[in-house]
Amino acid sequence: MKRRDFIKNLAAGGLFLKLQPTLFVQKKSFPDLAWIQGESPSLLTKEAISSLGGIEHFISRGDLVMVKPNIGWDRTPKQAACTNPQVIKTVVELCLNAGAKEVKVMDNPCNQARRTYARSGIATAAKEAGAKVLFPTPHRLKKMALDGEWLKEWEVYTDFVEADKIINVPIAKTHSLSKLSLGVKNWLGALGGNRNQLHQKLDQAMIDLAAFFKPCLTVMDGWRILIRNGPQGGRLSDTKLHKTVMAGVDYIAVDSASASFFEMTPQDLPYLQIAHQRGLGEPNLERLTIEKRTV
Repeated sequence: MKRRDFIKNLAAGGLFLKLQPTLFVQKKSFPDLAWIQGESPSLLTKEAISSLGGIEHFISRGDLVMVKPNIGWDRTPKQAACTNPQVIKTVVELCLNAGAKEVKVMDNPCNQARRTYARSGIATAAKEAGAKVLFPTPHRLKKMALDGEWLKEWEVYTDFVEADKIINVPIAKTHSLSKLSLGVKNWLGALGGNRNQLHQKLDQAMIDLAAFFKPCLTVMDGWRILIRNGPQGGRLSDTKLHKTVMAGVDYIAVDSASASFFEMTPQDLPYLQIAHQRGLGEPNLERLTIEKRTV
């Protein structure tokens, strides 16, 4: 059953929510994580996904795909508050080349959406690649049962639930509340409502959201990272050119490995331990197969 066919079931009682947390299982012949370094964001993205079996391993012909970047702030790519536009463009192109029927790109920014979409470069890059770029408007919202351990229901942009596949494409950066903003934190951008209320128990809320949205793939933009004054930064001195893209099916593993960009360990991020206790992913890097290379 396709993801978009679950809308009626959500209203009727949440069949979607009864599925196991790991909706897409990686084959054993591929690494758990691809950690690629080099001189081109586009090439790094292609190589990371190729290492996991290629985009065809995740996207089927006719799929409706949602690509979820971080477009939270009115910042340029060099300020590293939003996902690198070339990473987004490459993911969209790969999905369409694999036969996806349509690829959508959307986020709910903290700053005004049209400004952030434009200044980040993501709107232009996504459209050039052939994506449908959506703005967060109230008519796209629907209150849904999330069935989380802490977060029970919230207003969700239905485009995410209607998609057959979701690819999460966050940027790695610091955050004043969660210490880091990585893949799991990125799901707040799929919500409407007063999201500041989620800061009461942010770690628990992030995990509940990740378990609900179930991305088939996470592609971590570590090309230029925000190492100070996150999540919005503003000064070039707050950033570091890290020249890395990481990809994996296990979003907890991706976040755990990405913590090392900031000289942190998975133990430094409480939400990763919560996720591990709930069986949502593996934060212990010693138990993972990681393909790390330079191209």
